[in-house]
Amino acid sequence: MIEVLVVDDHDVVRSGLTALLSAEIGIDVVGQAADGPAALDAAERLRPDVALLDIDMPGLDGIAVAAALAERLPGCRALMLTALDRPGHLRQALDAGAAGYLLKSATPAQTADAVRRIAAGGRVVDPRMRGGERSAPSPLTGRETEVLRLAAAGAHSREIAADLFLSVGTVRNRLSSAVGKLHARTLVDAVRIAQGQGWV
Repeated sequence: MIEVLVVDDHDVVRSGLTALLSAEIGIDVVGQAADGPAALDAAERLRPDVALLDIDMPGLDGIAVAAALAERLPGCRALMLTALDRPGHLRQALDAGAAGYLLKSATPAQTADAVRRIAAGGRVVDPRMRGGERSAPSPLTGRETEVLRLAAAGAHSREIAADLFLSVGTVRNRLSSAVGKLHARTLVDAVRIAQGQGWV
């Protein structure tokens, strides 16, 4: 019996996945969690074979959960199930230790098959994402990514400076550096490029 932990912050998605997988022969959903910290607690307590993880969750995103599981519970393999179809997200998830990456538009049969393949030690990458695992790494530093992410959310330089305890000049320098490294014309263009690649 393959024991699965289902993790998604949307109740209807989590309940639907639980019902779908529970109807499958040989798969037992042993727990559910709605956010990253709860997922880690449940995984430590239940020791499932597979953790089915959304990426975009409160508290701790699915990629960070996958990395923590790979380190703390190597017997629990992570399968990302997400709507995020950017090559950068796929690469980050695989680099973090996820054994698979499936889009939420996958059929119920594909999802159950992916769980079985992951539990058997295999790797699964959604056919629509093939080649994305070889996508280019981000040219941005962690700090540049951080300020660009805040700018993408609509924060102004002063707000970013206050949030990160930096000077306004340092924030502007990092944003300017990000624009240059991405060969963008403007900050808006840099945000578009970085989001398109899944880097922010």
